[in-house]
Parts: sequence; structure tokens; C-alpha cells
Amino acid sequence: MPSRDFYTTLGVSRDASADEIQKAYRRLARKYHPDVNKDPDAEERFKQVSEAYDALSDPQQRKRYDAFGEDFRRVPPDVDPDTYARSRAGRAGGGGRTREPTWDTGASQFDAEGIDLDDLLGGMFGGRTRRGWGRIPGSDQEVELELTVEEAYRGGNRKLTVRGPTGADRTIDVKIPAGVVNGQRIRLGAQGGQGTGGAPAGDLYLVVRIADHPRCRVSGRDLTVDLPLAVWEGALGASVSIETPGGDATVKVPKASSSGRRLRLKGRGLPNPRGTPGDLYAEVRLMVPPRLTREEKRLFEELAGTSKFDPRRRA
Repeated sequence: MPSRDFYTTLGVSRDASADEIQKAYRRLARKYHPDVNKDPDAEERFKQVSEAYDALSDPQQRKRYDAFGEDFRRVPPDVDPDTYARSRAGRAGGGGRTREPTWDTGASQFDAEGIDLDDLLGGMFGGRTRRGWGRIPGSDQEVELELTVEEAYRGGNRKLTVRGPTGADRTIDVKIPAGVVNGQRIRLGAQGGQGTGGAPAGDLYLVVRIADHPRCRVSGRDLTVDLPLAVWEGALGASVSIETPGGDATVKVPKASSSGRRLRLKGRGLPNPRGTPGDLYAEVRLMVPPRLTREEKRLFEELAGTSKFDPRRRA
């Protein structure tokens, strides 16, 4: 996929002040927030705006982004920005097919063509250090956090095992806020890559992914559950109890409800700590008995002989 420039995403120049960046973010966040903008692409655009602001609003992250571009979270903390820039310029001017450097952020592995690894990574190989770099903050890292719908609804605490910068696993305690949505990024300060020369560690970002649920579908903050009804409940109307991530709820089914009808329970979707919660939709699914008793069969036959209803005739 093509890379996105964070400055272009926010619509600001590369020398924009912190105040200009914040104003641009607030304007775009109001425009594309999924609770306000129901356009199918709005949620993805909101995520892009939030990701750009997270990086550019932090002075250290912005400095790394300006130096390393889209690789700023993957480049190890002790890579010299000037050497990195020269290596990219050399590859761009060499003609022919080029390969971009790639890092494994856990083991700090590097793969590239035509680049002096020892010069680029300095003290990472052979124990040498490069002079004049000063304190370099640690790189930011991202980890996918899979949650059930119930966990996303209620929030809570989770122990998470992540790979540290030396390759060793470490366990951290994570507080999950109630009402997180797919793609939301949870920032854990100073839990990312280690800095050098006494500089602070980078941040760890947990990217939320809500796992598929056997009975519940998620769209932004809205939830949809199936509502199985007997044929006579759909025809005559009924009051039915259903199970939701927030607990049991009662749905009033209007008369003449066919399969596919969506009944809205306002505010019973995923909560929103900063605004209006989502809604829950109960989608009608009419069911017939798997085996008819003699009396049920007689009554259905009587109904078939009496009713003039033709479901295949267009209104």
C-alpha cells in the first residue's frame, strides 16, 4: 500500500507549529469522527488523522519521523539519521531496482543491498559506538491487541507479553478503557524500544482488534445481534428478552415483523467515554419448528387455506 505522509494527512506544512498541528487535528477529528460522520470511509480517515497527530504532537516522535519518515517506529534507536538519509539518497540515485532497509524491532535485524551495515548501525555490531550522536530516544513499537466484544464493552485489566528490544519476552499490565473500537490505538508511555545515552524509551502502541463473535457483529460503536422469533411472534408481535454485551435487554417486537427487520435499542452499543454511545440492533430471524406436531401441522394447513398472503407477490 502507498505510504501516507503525516503532514499531508493533517493538511499542514512540515514546519508547522505545535499549535497549528493541534488545530488541524481538532478540525479533522470533528469532521471524520465515526459518531458524527456516517460515511463508510470516515472511520478509516479518523484513524489516519489520529495516527498522524499521535506522532507529530510528540516532539521526540516528530523528530524521529522527520529523520526516518514512515520507518520511524522500526528504525533502531542507535541508527544515525544522517547516515540513514545518505543511504536512502544513494539508493535513489543509483538507478535500477532498489531494496528498502527492513528491521525486526525485536531482534534489530537488518537487510539491505549496497549499504555498509557497520557504518549505518554503528555500535550494534562489534561493540563500537558512534561519536557525536548524543541522546537518542527509543523507537515506538506497535502490537495488536485482540479483544472479545465483551472486553471492548467493559474494559478491564490484561497482562500482555511482548518482545523486548533485546529479544527477551516481558510481561506488562495493561488497563483497557471501556468502549474501545476496532483500530483504536492505546498508548503505553515508555514501554517501547530503549533509548541510548540515557534517553527515554519509546512508546508502545496497542492496536485494538475486536475478534469475531458468534452472535454479535460490530460496526464502529454499533452492535447487531440476531433475534430468533417464532413465526407467530413475528406476526402477532411479542416482548422478547435478548442477551447483549452489557447484560440482558428486552425488545418489543411490533406486529407483522419479517426476517431482516432491525429493531434499534438506543445507547446499548459500545460505550463512548467522550460522547454518545453506539446503538444495538436486534435483527429479526423468523424460525419454524424443526418438527411439527399433528396439531401444529393442522393449524398451519388451516392458515394456508385461509390466508391470502403471497410473499412472492410484489407490493
